[in-house]
Amino acid sequence: MEAGSQHNLNQKLTLLCRLEPGCLGPDGAQHIEAFCTLAQQALQSYRADIAIWQLTPRYDKRLSEMSYRLGDRPLTPAQSDKYLALFNLSLDEFEEKFQDKLTGLITQFLARHSRN
Repeated sequence: MEAGSQHNLNQKLTLLCRLEPGCLGPDGAQHIEAFCTLAQQALQSYRADIAIWQLTPRYDKRLSEMSYRLGDRPLTPAQSDKYLALFNLSLDEFEEKFQDKLTGLITQFLARHSRN
């Protein structure tokens, strides 16, 4: 493996996920900030060996739902996929597992708030 490739293995992929308030139902705008904070804490350990998760509300629809960085350098989805291939992962499967975890967190959050 080249020295440059080894350097990449020592950096973590940062995935910024912008969540639409509507994912929490009709009053999601009231809860999205708190949910993002809780979800980020819950996801902190998910693939912490290679990824840093950042969750934030998506108030501006012009911004993409997902964006990627390696260190300070923005990556395209194709570049992110190439990086994840170093760990025998694909971006599609990585995001799919993340979305599954996120869906579970949304379900838990909604269940707790529907009892209040």
